Amino acid sequence: MPPRIPSSSGASRLPLLPLLITVTLLTLAVALWYLTRYSLRDEAEVRWMPPATAACDPSAAPCTARLGGGAELSLTVVTEGPIRPLERLPLEVRVSGTTAEAVRVDFVGREMDMGLHRFPLTAEGDGAFRGEGQVSICTEAVMPWRAKVVVDTPRGRLGSWFDFEVERR
Repeated sequence: MPPRIPSSSGASRLPLLPLLITVTLLTLAVALWYLTRYSLRDEAEVRWMPPATAACDPSAAPCTARLGGGAELSLTVVTEGPIRPLERLPLEVRVSGTTAEAVRVDFVGREMDMGLHRFPLTAEGDGAFRGEGQVSICTEAVMPWRAKVVVDTPRGRLGSWFDFEVERR
């Protein structure tokens, strides 16, 4: 006669097992979300260079940054007056000192996640790229934004950022 094997009723299981499984799944979900978000923003390959001037309003004057190797970029938001939410913003980026294959401008909230607002620009010749962008509306009276300019060059992706604020009407 074979030995009797006790039946598994579940009472002998570790009482914390369901909690540990839930915590593990939540950790994996957060890690997957972070990796997906990071790779979608496509910023892993960008070599960031600081702006020439820390305080520069791209709607008031061109904001510039040196990209190294004699290359430079400038961003201008062509608008009359301050930048307003939900308005079309004509964007102009000029690149000099290197060949630019593609240029894009990303608007991101500096203190609040406002999602990704990515605007690829069209080459117009002589290092000029133009397009339109838009910042979303926020419940805050003044929303701090960052314009990230990314340039695809033969040296890789180079970028800089320019901070500005948008007041709600």
